[in-house]
Amino acid sequence: MCPPPRLERLPALLEQSAALHRHLCPRQVLGARIGLLAGEWLGLDFPRSDKRVLVFVETDGCFADGVSVASGGWLGRRTMRLVDHGKVAATFVDTKTGRAVRVAPRSDLRARVREGRPDGQKRWDAYMAAYQTWPDEALFTVQPVRLTLDLAALISVAGVRTVCGRCGEEIVNGREVMLCGETLCRDCAGQRYWEPG
Repeated sequence: MCPPPRLERLPALLEQSAALHRHLCPRQVLGARIGLLAGEWLGLDFPRSDKRVLVFVETDGCFADGVSVASGGWLGRRTMRLVDHGKVAATFVDTKTGRAVRVAPRSDLRARVREGRPDGQKRWDAYMAAYQTWPDEALFTVQPVRLTLDLAALISVAGVRTVCGRCGEEIVNGREVMLCGETLCRDCAGQRYWEPG
């Protein structure tokens, strides 16, 4: 049986991911496979070079690199967002149609790979082999979803700039907060994730 045409691109994508990450690991493979599968579900060619698709990854690291090379979604291009839930999962949104799909590994995947590995095979090697060769239905759950956030506000308008009325720092992409008639950055509005040392 021949693999789906999209999987013919997998070796080149894994090579690209390994070059960016300086090694290849199982989570990069999962990320690349998830990206390719999402493109098929949305009916779009992946990887994208435009900004039609927005990707929400639920963890960082190796997995996100695999998702990026397969989908074309990158933090630096504002086509990927990290929603750190500590899960190897991603949601892909077609910003033109609003259609969205969340793809994640099956909850029992790691256990099934470990149980099925040949005697003496290391777990890491078993994960690498299975994640590259098993069919999608053995690896992933795919769920059409609806976003609970305002996609237009999240995407915002590139190039919009203002200055915080308290700290004087520049705020880009419409991320300012209006508080009592004052334009503030989120830090000065009380949404700070850091404090002075």
